[in-house]
Amino acid sequence: MALVAGIDSSTQSVKIIVRDVASGSLVGQWRAPHADGTQVDPRMWMSALDGGRDLLTGVAGIAIAAQQHGMVTLDERMEPVRPAQLWNDTSAAPDAAKLVVEGGGPQAWADAVGSVPLAAFTVAKARWLQRNEPQNAERVAHLMLPHDYLTWYLRGWSGEPTTDRGDASGTGYWSPAENRYRTDLLELALGHVPQLPRVAAAHEVIGETADGAIVAPGTGDNMAAALALNLTPGEVVVSLGTSGTAFTVSQHPTADATGLVAGFADATGAYLPLVCTLNAARVLDATAQLLDCTVDQLGDYAAQAPPGSQGLVFVPYLGGERTPNLPDARGALVGMTRQNMTPANLARSAFEGMLCGLADAVDALVAQGIDPRRVILIGGAAANPMVAQVARTLFDVPVVVPQPGEYVAEGAARQAAWSLTGELPSWSSRGEAMEFESDSDPRIRDNYREAIAR
Repeated sequence: MALVAGIDSSTQSVKIIVRDVASGSLVGQWRAPHADGTQVDPRMWMSALDGGRDLLTGVAGIAIAAQQHGMVTLDERMEPVRPAQLWNDTSAAPDAAKLVVEGGGPQAWADAVGSVPLAAFTVAKARWLQRNEPQNAERVAHLMLPHDYLTWYLRGWSGEPTTDRGDASGTGYWSPAENRYRTDLLELALGHVPQLPRVAAAHEVIGETADGAIVAPGTGDNMAAALALNLTPGEVVVSLGTSGTAFTVSQHPTADATGLVAGFADATGAYLPLVCTLNAARVLDATAQLLDCTVDQLGDYAAQAPPGSQGLVFVPYLGGERTPNLPDARGALVGMTRQNMTPANLARSAFEGMLCGLADAVDALVAQGIDPRRVILIGGAAANPMVAQVARTLFDVPVVVPQPGEYVAEGAARQAAWSLTGELPSWSSRGEAMEFESDSDPRIRDNYREAIAR
């Protein structure tokens, strides 16, 4: 029985799942927390991963998927220059804005790399480093993403560092349409061009571990989730984790000059247009803390309120926002009255505010030519029954909730099996799913848009 392992190195934790290649059956799983913060020593990811090494004993193939955009800077000795800046570090917002102008404007960037740089993108963080820590910027000899760094670590630091199309497409200096680095844009940001990982083919074997397991290229977290779900055109994933994302697969690249849609590549050779919000499950967590209850109890409160929360609107920008690009924005409760300021309405407004932002994200995909057939809800918050109930009032297509799972790690395992056997396995990770017909109420989103405008 050949086994493969998929590793998800996310913002908050590292997760490992092991599956049988032939059947796809689950053999084992493990997780451990990561240090909190928006800047982290990348060696801490290694230490966390090492805690699950026993589960990797005997596997024939491994792949790592990880949080996108994080900037790992290494010097000539391959030692970290400084802590890695993560995707949710918004300090590079002014640097992103300046790069857009210096690079010829939004359309020029969209045409060059499929996306307009925001604070999350690696290229913006490179400019931040040049502006704030010029001596450290000069020391950068190698520039990697989190999954690149950990994949190279798995290989015992041997051979040439590699990445894949999916994760590379989130840097802001790699073109999905042309399949090449735009080193001119990286030089514009950092002041020089360090060594960059080679972009490996989708199911290439890029090396081996010390135990002889083959190592697959790995990818970014959203690309791995799409691979786990065996996503097809017209299926739009709305993922509710630390951040919120809406994405789908496409056979054609996108180039959205508004900056709302990031024109990423996927992990198979196609494309993954994606919209990301900074505020998803954390909105529910914060509201539950305010009401001194659990998130499950928050859903029970919300079930007692009518759709629309009697006019109470939760603007969910608790940590600034990425889409729309408002890094300095803050959240708000709008339309408060004596009648609607109840725990039930406040709870429901939190679910509605979180999902209205992602409904706008799906609309941005539609503006780029995507024709949704269904919305698939995944991520930790999707397990709350209230999420699907609210979602069906906001989306005009059926809402599907697959069984809860570690979809990023699952996608990495599927890629590892692909690299090991040369064939993408037929098993996917959806399992049995619940489907809810749309019961959309346009008044909810109208109130949300009015609150945003105010």
